[in-house]
Amino acid sequence: MIAIKRWIRNFFGFSRSQTNAFMVLLPLMIVIIFSEPVWRWWVTSRAYDFSEDKQKLDSIIAIWEVKDSISAGVREQKIKPSFFSFDPNKASINDLQALGFSKGVSSRMIRYRVKGGVFKIKSDVLKMYGVDSAHYQQLYAFIALPEKREPKSAFESKSNTFTKKTIEKFDLNRADTAQLKKIYGIGDKLSLRILKYRDALGGFIERDQIREVYGLDSTVVNRIMNQSFIDSGFSPSKININTISEEELAIHPYISNKEARAIVAYRFQHGEFRALTDIGNILGVDAETIRKIAPYLKFND
Repeated sequence: MIAIKRWIRNFFGFSRSQTNAFMVLLPLMIVIIFSEPVWRWWVTSRAYDFSEDKQKLDSIIAIWEVKDSISAGVREQKIKPSFFSFDPNKASINDLQALGFSKGVSSRMIRYRVKGGVFKIKSDVLKMYGVDSAHYQQLYAFIALPEKREPKSAFESKSNTFTKKTIEKFDLNRADTAQLKKIYGIGDKLSLRILKYRDALGGFIERDQIREVYGLDSTVVNRIMNQSFIDSGFSPSKININTISEEELAIHPYISNKEARAIVAYRFQHGEFRALTDIGNILGVDAETIRKIAPYLKFND
């Protein structure tokens, strides 16, 4: 033993304590390495008793055989389905079951019809939950429905679209927000803006004035003009040019603050206006403004 320790110490360069520890670990390592193969050999060489497992398997097989015999009996008792022409939109629950549909599927088809569902083509039957595809193929020739949906003609499609978009013409001076919003492109904000502008003007005397409303593009303007009209007997609200204040006059869309100030100042210096030509004498009020504001002015009560 001393000679072995000396050899190990010289070979590995261990100290005395390291050599003693190595001598303890070496047999432990040998035991650990060879224990697993020895255990496997011992287990595999044992004779195992399968009698208990065999009894369990026999009992399971017996249960399966009983279930199979019961299922076979039930299958034998089932009535063979009969095939005849039927409309799934009209067939009774008894007719559906006679065709081979289960009670659950037949009930679902009836409930689908009661709720307003309609089978339009043959493949709609297959969409019902529980319908077997193989059974559907057997019934396919007996389903009294078309195979495909008939495409709508281009004329019919365009006609339907045109009908949906048709709007009854309305009086532009009597229209409310609900009427205006029927025109595509006009929402809550634009409809209110149109009404405010109309009230500030005193009413539209020409449909073309709708172009003056801020935020309306040319497409929407054209839609409004096509769907509206101005009553031939309409008379706009008029302002008395001789009594109105500068602030009230400046509210009108056709009069700026500067023009309102000039008109009131001229009236103060020269007295009341008697005709439209008097306004033409005011510096700072051009002819275009006078033309636009003329229908909304009056000179006496």
